[in-house]
Amino acid sequence: MEMTHASVEERPYAAAQRLLTGAGLRPTRQRLHLARLLFADGPRHLTAEMLAQEVYEHGLKLPLGTVYNALHAFARAGLLREVAVDGTRTWFDTHTEPHHHFVDANGRLADIPAGAIELARLPAAPEGQEIQSVEIVLRLKRI
Repeated sequence: MEMTHASVEERPYAAAQRLLTGAGLRPTRQRLHLARLLFADGPRHLTAEMLAQEVYEHGLKLPLGTVYNALHAFARAGLLREVAVDGTRTWFDTHTEPHHHFVDANGRLADIPAGAIELARLPAAPEGQEIQSVEIVLRLKRI
């Protein structure tokens, strides 16, 4: 039986495979599973531990180290952004355009809407360097 274009689109990992190969990454079984979980439901923020829990809940067995390695590979390929909130936890953001974040009292991230922050002036970059981007993290506390 010949596969039609529609049947190829219905394959569970087709979108994940296109995403990975388009970013220059080898679509291993582990990466395909992780990409499918990461990018299926729109923009989101998560840690490696959160993704590892999702993997477990889907009945998959991937070591936490594999999850970390894949997330860092995705970030290097431009599929994710790393957001360092404090020295103990790195968040990964599927929204890769430059933008700002709120961090709540529990350390969770939320995007700040585009245009909500205006910068009047930036300092000059040190000699031999230029500012690549500006990312503001606003820390919240309960009142």
